Amino acid sequence: MRAAIITAYNAPPVHGEHPEPTAQGEHEMVVDVLAAGLHHLTRAKANGTHYSATGVFPIVPGVDGVVRDPRGRLRYAALDDTNLGTFAERTVIDTRRSVLLPEDADPVRIAAAMNPGMSSWVALRRRIDFAEGQRVAILGATGSAGRMAIQIAKRFGASQVIAVGRDAARLKPLQDLGADQTVTFDEIAAAADVDVVVDFVWGTPAAGAMLPMLKARTDRSTTLNWVQIGSIAGEAAPIPSAALRAARLRIVGSGIGSVSPRDFIAELPELAAAVTGGSLDVQARPVPLADIAQAWDDQSSERLVFVP
Repeated sequence: MRAAIITAYNAPPVHGEHPEPTAQGEHEMVVDVLAAGLHHLTRAKANGTHYSATGVFPIVPGVDGVVRDPRGRLRYAALDDTNLGTFAERTVIDTRRSVLLPEDADPVRIAAAMNPGMSSWVALRRRIDFAEGQRVAILGATGSAGRMAIQIAKRFGASQVIAVGRDAARLKPLQDLGADQTVTFDEIAAAADVDVVVDFVWGTPAAGAMLPMLKARTDRSTTLNWVQIGSIAGEAAPIPSAALRAARLRIVGSGIGSVSPRDFIAELPELAAAVTGGSLDVQARPVPLADIAQAWDDQSSERLVFVP
């Protein structure tokens, strides 16, 4: 079969021949891949920067996708740690980590939305006690995951969603997705009185935003839940010690390990229903898997989806 193959962390994927997969476990099955998204997690696992990367090669990347099972049913499947991902004509899934989809579901749309949507969905459902009426700031709101987070926070009953980013021009259209306010990092004090920060940025920008936000809070004794999800601005953040003393700041992470596989899987059906039902806006661009080498480093705001 044809697949995208990576042979070293510094090597780009190559489209070529790969041995056919075989199912071994009780709940495993070989499936045809219809669409698989190129996510930040996919790149990070493939280049060794994600904490779950194994360093074992060759790798067929791809952490999830829309597949067709041997009975002809459409599924969304999330893969466990494996060197045989979804950037291939066929792969192996664990049926316990999948959810059946309506036959008329759009595979490209589902493949584009589930991973970035799951990041904020699971964070708000499983990592903090999010309550209807709370206020949310989203750092890195112009990215695919940030755009989804705006809509998901509103879906969960946020009374105010503030979209935060570097570029005011790119932030402005986010009001159409439900953002009540948009601010740049230079204006971060305007987001001081939120209850939750959903952070896809981390690094120096996030650390630099903490003190201005905390100092401007009307009541510093009220809890600010800072949920760290992504790290597009840096793996390490120089958090000032005053940020932890001057206010009730609670920093938690949300991702593989801090949320159990069981909890991730439990959220899949409702998220899949929201995506297939069309209530979440999704930006997706299908790309032939054969073009993966040229598309691998694409940084457009659209979520690339490879189609074998």
